[in-house]
Order: sequence, then C-alpha cells, then structure tokens
Amino acid sequence: MSKPPTRRTRRTSSSTPSKRRLLPAFLLAMVLPAMVVLTVYVLYLDHLVQQKFEGKRWAIPSRVYARALELYPQAPLSSESLESELKLIGYQRSSDGIAPGSYYRTGNTFVISSRAFTHWDGEEPARSLRLTIDQNRVTSLTNKRNGKSLTLARLQPMEIGSIYPAQKEDRILVKLSDLPPELISALQAVEDRNFQEHYGVDVTGIARAAWSNIRAGHVVQGGSTLTQQLVKNFYLNNERTLWRKVNEALMALLLEYHYSKSDILEAYANEIYLGQDGARAIHGFGLAAQFYFNKPVQELTLPESAMLVAILRGPTYYDPRRSPKRALERRNQIIDTLLADGLIKQEKALPAKQASLGVIPKPVRGTGLHPAFIDLVKRQLQKDYQEEDLRSEGLRIFTTLDPIAQRTAEQALVRWTEKLEQSRKLKANLLQGSVVISRVGSGEVSAVVGGRDVRFDGFNRALDIRRPIGSLVKPALYLTALMQPQTYTLTTLLNDEPLQLKQPGNDKVWAPENYDRISHGAVPLIDALAHSYNLAAVNLGMALGVNQVIRTLRTLGIEATIPAYPSVLLGAVDLSPLEMAQMYQTLADQGFYTQLRAVREVLTQDGKPLQHFAMDTEQRLSVPHVYLINYALREALRSGTGANVAQRIPADIELGGKTGTTNDLRDSWFAGFGSEYVGVVWMGSDDNKVTGLTGASGALQVWADIMTRINLSRGEQPLPVDIEMVRIDRTTGLRADNGCNDSARLLPFINDTAPNEDALCARSAVEDTLNNLLDNVKGWFE
Repeated sequence: MSKPPTRRTRRTSSSTPSKRRLLPAFLLAMVLPAMVVLTVYVLYLDHLVQQKFEGKRWAIPSRVYARALELYPQAPLSSESLESELKLIGYQRSSDGIAPGSYYRTGNTFVISSRAFTHWDGEEPARSLRLTIDQNRVTSLTNKRNGKSLTLARLQPMEIGSIYPAQKEDRILVKLSDLPPELISALQAVEDRNFQEHYGVDVTGIARAAWSNIRAGHVVQGGSTLTQQLVKNFYLNNERTLWRKVNEALMALLLEYHYSKSDILEAYANEIYLGQDGARAIHGFGLAAQFYFNKPVQELTLPESAMLVAILRGPTYYDPRRSPKRALERRNQIIDTLLADGLIKQEKALPAKQASLGVIPKPVRGTGLHPAFIDLVKRQLQKDYQEEDLRSEGLRIFTTLDPIAQRTAEQALVRWTEKLEQSRKLKANLLQGSVVISRVGSGEVSAVVGGRDVRFDGFNRALDIRRPIGSLVKPALYLTALMQPQTYTLTTLLNDEPLQLKQPGNDKVWAPENYDRISHGAVPLIDALAHSYNLAAVNLGMALGVNQVIRTLRTLGIEATIPAYPSVLLGAVDLSPLEMAQMYQTLADQGFYTQLRAVREVLTQDGKPLQHFAMDTEQRLSVPHVYLINYALREALRSGTGANVAQRIPADIELGGKTGTTNDLRDSWFAGFGSEYVGVVWMGSDDNKVTGLTGASGALQVWADIMTRINLSRGEQPLPVDIEMVRIDRTTGLRADNGCNDSARLLPFINDTAPNEDALCARSAVEDTLNNLLDNVKGWFE
C-alpha cells in the first residue's frame, strides 16, 4: 500500500512581517560598519591632505651661483668679457637695452638693464646702467636714467647648477602674485573653467568632457579639475584605476574644504610637471619660465604664458624644441580661447599669435654645466652640512666661480688636448688634463676643469688625480735657500755636477741627471731654477737638508705626508692639481697663506644667512724672500723652460711659473701666476702611459692660453721696501756697470746682500773713465 504524499505545510501570514522586520536590521548591520570604515578612511585621507599641504611640501634642491660681476670705475674688464658674461647670465642683446635683462652695445659703450637680485650680502635693485670700457678698464659708470655717476653696481650671478633631491625634481617656488594675470586666465580657461565655483570635483565639467569625447570618438578633453590634478600629482600617482579616481575625488573635496582657491592655485603652479631636462624633471611655472624663456615668471608675455599652458597637456608631445609646429598650433588655440571668452581683446590676440615661439636653446643646468667645480663645492660644504640638507632644503649657495675664467680654461684645455694629439700623432682621447684657477689675494677658486670632457660628472682629475709633480717642487727648494740671504742670493753659484746618493733602506744608488744629460758646472741660482737643472737642485737640496725643504712645502700649504727621500728634491711626490694650486697661491700672495675656497656664503631658502666662509689669511713667509723666488719664476717664463711661449705673452703682463716633467715624459705640469690669477695645469693619460710631453710642450701651452686672456692688469709689481735692484754681470755674478752692457742684467737683492765686488768689465769701465778724466785734466794744462 503506497504511502500518501506528504502535504506541504502552508506558511502562515504571521511569518512575513517577521522577515520584513529582519531586513532593515540586516541592512543596518551591513551599512553601519561600512560607514564606520568609510568615515575612518576619510579621516585618514583628511589627515594626509593636511599633513603634507601644511608641512614641507617639496624637497627643494640647493641652487649654486657663480660670483656676481662687480662693475666700478677702473675695474679690469674687457668689452668681450663683459658681453660674454651678459650672455652667460641670459641677458639678450637688443636695440636699446631698455627691457629688463637686456643690453645694447655700440663699440665699447654698453647700456644694460639689470634685474633685481638678492645677493648674499643684500638686495641689488634693478638698474639702468651705462658704462664705457677703454684699454680693458671700466672708464665710466653711470645711471642711464639720471646720468649720475655710480661707484659700484653688481649684475645678477649666473646659476651654475643645483644639488638635487633623489627623485631629481627641480622647481623655483613662486607666489600666486608673481604669476602674470594672463597666465592664470589661460590656465583656468583651458584646464578648469569652473575652478572658482566648484568644490574640488566638477560634475558639469565631467559631463561636458564625456560628451565631447563621445562626439569626437576619442579622448579630447579631461574632466579633472585643477584641484584633482594637484591631488594626483602631489599625493597620488598616475595609476589608471577606479580606486585611485575615488581617492582623487575624496581628497580634492577635502583639499577644497580646508584651503582657499588661492592656496590651491599657488600649489598647483609650483607642482605641475612641464618638461624634462635629462634626468632633471621641470616642475612649476617658475622654473619653466627659466627653462624655456630664460626669464623670471613675472616677465612672461601673453604668447609665452599661453605656451606654458599649452605644454601642460603633454610636455613631451607639445615640447616646443622638439615639435615647434605642433606647439605653435596649440599655443594659438589657447590664445583663441582667451579671445573667445572675452579675456583678451583682438588687438592683443593678433600680435600674440604672430609672435615666434621665443624659446631659447636647451640650457645646460644641474651639475652638468661645470661639474668639476660643483664637485669641489660639495666637498667643502659636506664638512658643515648633511647630504640630505644639501639636496632638500633649498639652500642658496654663493660660490667663487668666475664664468669667464671657467669658460676660458675649458676651451683652452679642449683645444690643446686635441691639437697635441693630432700634431704628435697620439692615440685619440689618450691625452687628458685638468685645470685649477684661483684668485690672487683672496684664495677664491675661480675655475676647475676636471677633464677634456668638461661636462662629464665623474672622475675629477683636478681634485683626485695624484701624480709626481716633477720640477714644480723646485720653487720650494730655492725659496728655502733664499730664506738664508747671507748665504744664498739669486746670483749665488750652484754646483751643477753629477752625484750619487744611496737610497734609504736599501743598497740602490740614485744618480740623478739633467733633462739634456749635460752638467753645466757653476751656475747662478736664478739660472739653475729658470732652466730647471736637476743636478744643481739636488746638490743644493742636500746642502740645505731634505727635511728643511719639506718644511717649506708645508709652510706653502702642502698638507700631504712627504717622505724625506732625496728624490723629493726633484718632485718624486704624488700630489693633485688642487694641492699645487694651494702652494703657488701662497707664492703669488707674497708669502701670505689663505686656504683655497670655492664657497663664499650659504643662505636659507628665504634668504637668511646660514654660514659665511670668511677669508682667513696668515703670513707664513717674509715678503722679500718670496719676491726673490717670484722674480726668478718670471725669469723662468721669459728666458728659461717657458721661453717657447714668451713671444705669445704681451710684454706688459707680469706672468711667472714653473714647468714640471716626470720620468719617461708621462706627466706634463705647469704652475704659475699673474697679477690677478694663479693657474695650475696637468696633462697626461689616465692609465699613466707615456705621452711624450714635457711641461713646456704640453701643460704650459694650455696655461699660457688661459693666463694671457684672463690677467688684464698691466705693469710691473711694486718693489718691496727691503729690496734693491742691482746690475749684475751674468758671467761672474759680480756688480756690473755701464761697461758691462752686453753681459749685465738687473736683479733684486734683499738690502745689504748684493755683491760688493765689481766685475772685471765694471772695473775696466771705471779705469777707462779715470783715464779719460786724467787725459782731460792734462789737456787743460797743456
């Protein structure tokens, strides 16, 4: 018997209200936690927005400036150097020199409209200057507007580089009030029409953009507000996800809730990405104005403002240097938009559209302009500052770099390395070199060249290559002797004869030789130095004592440890060009030691003094003693080992120095000074191969090229009070007179140290004079 089917129990109507009562409770249980989570998340975003916006918004690179060119009556300056400097700091030549940052030149007269600049020691106002140069001197300096004479005017310094944050972002912070009104109008008209009305997210703008994109069939317009763009760039990333867009919208609303439109617009103007300069990212209108037009943002014209807004849409796509036609079309579209919106008038729009792009060639900035000098700046600053501070605190670093001296040194090194490789048939790029130039009287480093690739930011030969210095050591040796004036003078005869010396610690014998393999017998001290006779130097050095010579090297500023071996007397000690510059700086400064420095002052981002690197000078040597050795170094350049360039040196420029050549002709050195600058040049190969260059055939050529261009002061150095000039017979080293015309020369002596005995030619002249006098007397009585 089959079982009857089970009947389904009918639900009573009383169960439905029970379920309905559970649904709201269920929904509430789901929504409340979600609301709590959302609230907490919004509060987190709110904290994030406020913390970064009110804190340190950007890591600002430190900016490094060259020395400012000072203009004053009688300042040594050539017209060519002044015009070169004006071009280097970005001034444009014009027909009248009236616009800020422009100049006009007719012959040797200049009209310059300088820009205001806050220097390390105060504000320099914008000026309209008129100046005239004659015979490499500023002969007049006046205010063009009122004709009044000026005692001093300073041009803005050239920015030579920056020390960047890790992400390589660069920007010049500007205030909203710095931006031209037309730039702000163009920005809002193109990027966010409703910026002043919305609260961070513009629903109408999104709808309008969507409709435009649908009609066009592709994306032609974005719906993000300026606030959203700021949030994306400042807080988020470029990731294309729905979650990022939600965050962007929420954070935009929060940003608008807490801050004014002006605050947001100013932050946007400093944050926005506007191009790339190698590894350096160009951010903000302030830097973009410099990068594209080489002018402050305040001076931007209507077409230039429109160009920057045009670049916003795609800095690579609308790059005016790479795609000028495309950039011009986009710029003119923006000008048309301004006209259509009634923001400019037709008479202003037409010439703006007809204007050229006006974009300057891509500037070299960062450490790429003068990387070897920036390297020295960093090393000196790292004694007092953390690396992170240099990269992020926006410090303003005022240095001692002289743009004209730096460019002259770079050009000379490049020109001569190429020329010498060709003329001597050396392997291409075998020859390297470095240069250090410093200022006489101050110890300020004016130029540093680290290699023939002057833009290479790497191994810095001026600071880091250490090679035997050869005969560059000899001025210290001969100065040691001249510091004993009762025993040694410039005319003291030295023994240039062979000798053999046992090496300390082994049985090897050292037998030095002269470069020409000839011994020259008894040689006056001044000639032994001028012709760089090795045998005379070693014989003298052994008589003085090697330790005494090393002590003089330390007095001149050499701090490296030097072993007391006889070979040191011929420069068998490895030193860098910078160390040699320190030694010759002390000689050029008449025995006053001043530590070489590349930094003058460091200011905070807002212009407050942070550190002043004062000149600290110490007299270490007697002025008369140093005068004698310097006179001998001038003689070495005129008639000694430097004679092959003497004809290139104007007769009224006082230059002196010493060649240095090492074994097998591996290293070529020259170090010396003029009235204004000290210069050291090293040439050789990185792998220490033979170059075949002596100091005279290599480094001296570079040195003379540089020093004859930058030392503009003319005339002889004044004679110290303790020095007298005496005519001396070249052959005997005794006093000469009119009868010794062919063999006499004028030499300096410390008072009461000149020879008392007359040379034979002088005695003969006296006898002839007496005989003539006696003959005349006899004639009177006859």
